Amino acid sequence: MHQSSGRWRLGLALSLVTVFLWGILPIALTVVLQVLDVYTVVWFRFLVSFALLAIYLGVTGKLPTYPQLRSASGKLLAIAIISLASNYFLFMQGLKLTAPTNAEVLIQLATVLLGFGGLVVFRERYTLGQWLGVSVLTLGFVLFFHAQLTNLITAPTKYLLGSGLIVLAAVGWAIYALAQKQLLQSLSSSSIMLIIYGGCALLFTPFAKVQSIFILKPLHLGMLLFCALNTVIAYGAFAESLEHWQASRVSALLALAPIVTLVSVWLVSNIYPTLIPPESITIIGIIGAVLVVSGSVATALGKQN
Repeated sequence: MHQSSGRWRLGLALSLVTVFLWGILPIALTVVLQVLDVYTVVWFRFLVSFALLAIYLGVTGKLPTYPQLRSASGKLLAIAIISLASNYFLFMQGLKLTAPTNAEVLIQLATVLLGFGGLVVFRERYTLGQWLGVSVLTLGFVLFFHAQLTNLITAPTKYLLGSGLIVLAAVGWAIYALAQKQLLQSLSSSSIMLIIYGGCALLFTPFAKVQSIFILKPLHLGMLLFCALNTVIAYGAFAESLEHWQASRVSALLALAPIVTLVSVWLVSNIYPTLIPPESITIIGIIGAVLVVSGSVATALGKQN
């Protein structure tokens, strides 16, 4: 099993970069999906990420060699590619049927599954204080997203279908992340992501409508480019964080992403009210937000048993 390097401060910093980028991503995706189909958006994000990472690794002389590729598990690479491709596709289909905040709430199931996967697969361990942190974090989510959960129960079929797709996306992401961490035994994080990006881009190439990209307005084209850059930077930071920090702790910190999403939606809806509908938060929601932050920090920074 892969063992973390122990440089937890670097792992923490990289995890925070991922939290911020993933928190604002649903807003950009919502705008892009107004004019493009899911297949084309997913294909473009993977293709640009593959190209940029390949150029960077080529310039720095860090492209994976044939012996390195042979040493990696083909089955694990296939699992990681299919799982991440499924995550992207299902999340965006679900986002198209729901809303940014709801999507970001439900996708947090992925970090919970990753955390428990780290405990089971990699035999990581939570202390009593960390388990208390998980409990506080869970309570915070229930309070913070009470309104969204209520809407989910009373929502029309279209909304429920979208939410179900996002739950499936969370399962796919957790499987990808666990495979990614194990692959670090034989390949660097950047080499793994290069292979995964390339494999995913190939999977979606037959379904992409490339010509539709060339007729986009500047706003939508800018958002599409941001989504692509978000992909390569956020996943690069996430993959590298697993090299230096335990999967269970990385997953705990990633639980802060919905807070970033809600704040971002509030800012954007006030500056550009025609792009994203505004979100409201009650006093109970504020208390829930504080509990989410407190529980996440307690779980992520608790001493190792």
